[in-house]
Amino acid sequence: MLVPATNPNVEEEGESRRVISPFAQTTSTVQGTRSHSSSSVALWVVSSLLVLVIVGIAGYFSYKYLADPHRTMEQFPVDKYMSDEYRSLAGAKFKADLKVSADLGFKPTVGRLMVFTIQNENGTQSDSRPLVVLIPPKLGGIFFEKGQTYLIEMEVGDGGLLNANSCEKE
Repeated sequence: MLVPATNPNVEEEGESRRVISPFAQTTSTVQGTRSHSSSSVALWVVSSLLVLVIVGIAGYFSYKYLADPHRTMEQFPVDKYMSDEYRSLAGAKFKADLKVSADLGFKPTVGRLMVFTIQNENGTQSDSRPLVVLIPPKLGGIFFEKGQTYLIEMEVGDGGLLNANSCEKE
């Protein structure tokens, strides 16, 4: 004689056929995940602000470096220029930190002839020999005073005359 199989998910014949999990009566040993706590939100805010500050600082210094039009120019070779090798420098452009020593005169059509001395990056005088630079009329709006320091882009012209292309007060 065959016995019909019993269905463990059916409680009684009269009830609806409802499926019950075999694990329905057990308790979970795994803890559920917590929702965002205030410490993790604060950590995200602080780390985001730190990243923004670092990116801002890097962007500022990159902009300052890339915005400098003189960054690719060589420093003016004073020793080579003063040792009568200025002919080999003719037509070349250089940058130099120069300190105003004297004003030799001005002609509206030619420009202003100025005497400078070379300055190091730390502001000390690196060479006592004077350099005479012609400031063209297009830069005539600059008021030079003795002792002021300028970053000057200059070109070595014919006969060794130094012609200023731009001047920025430091």
